[in-house]
Amino acid sequence: MRESEFNRLMLGEFGDAYGPMVASSHVLTDLGGRTANEALAEGVPARRVWEAVCDAFEVPESRRLGEDLPIVERPFD
Repeated sequence: MRESEFNRLMLGEFGDAYGPMVASSHVLTDLGGRTANEALAEGVPARRVWEAVCDAFEVPESRRLGEDLPIVERPFD
């Protein structure tokens, strides 16, 4: 998972205002007492950070992959 996908999932689950606040201020025990942003900056894989956030906030398995995105067809030249 890329960090951009992590950010998309955070916004999808927590919203535009609360998502960034969770990432920057909620200390996660599973990440050694770091916030999501601190863990990402220190090189923790984004997938691991997302899993820690989901566990801490009890995000159901059905929502851990985020919302389905529409398929965008791009014709190749």
